[in-house]
Amino acid sequence: MSQRWLAVIVALAAVVGATAAFADPAADRAAIIQRFERWTAAFNAKDAAGSCDLFAPDLVYSFPGMLRGTRETICTNFEKLFARTDLQARYGKPDIHEIIVAGDVAIVRLTWTLTTEANGAKDTTTEEGMDFFQRQPDGKWSIARYIAFAPRPNKLLQ
Repeated sequence: MSQRWLAVIVALAAVVGATAAFADPAADRAAIIQRFERWTAAFNAKDAAGSCDLFAPDLVYSFPGMLRGTRETICTNFEKLFARTDLQARYGKPDIHEIIVAGDVAIVRLTWTLTTEANGAKDTTTEEGMDFFQRQPDGKWSIARYIAFAPRPNKLLQ
């Protein structure tokens, strides 16, 4: 093996080792939880821009009725939902079952609880999900992919 290749391999090993040494999975988990908390507050305040902020520009998601949603799709849906004066929708803090962090990606398995109210009727449903986060160039964790399902649809959102 030439000395040039050996130098490249040693340099790469040093970079990988340094990256691992500076990785802080606990801080990353805390940052992801904080992103969920900010999203919940934004959603409950009917803040479409704040709600959209959790999602990466290249977002792709799937749930029943939406097989290949995008960031544009979800943000448009937030705007439509928040414009409705006949309906109130609120999420509780998510029940986070696990967060697995590996470098600049993380997988989160969680359950959301949604309560809607309209015309004196109230419905509470849960949504099971798995979110794939990526650390963005600005260092912020954002959901790049997710899949979700509800055991039953929320009656007031149909």
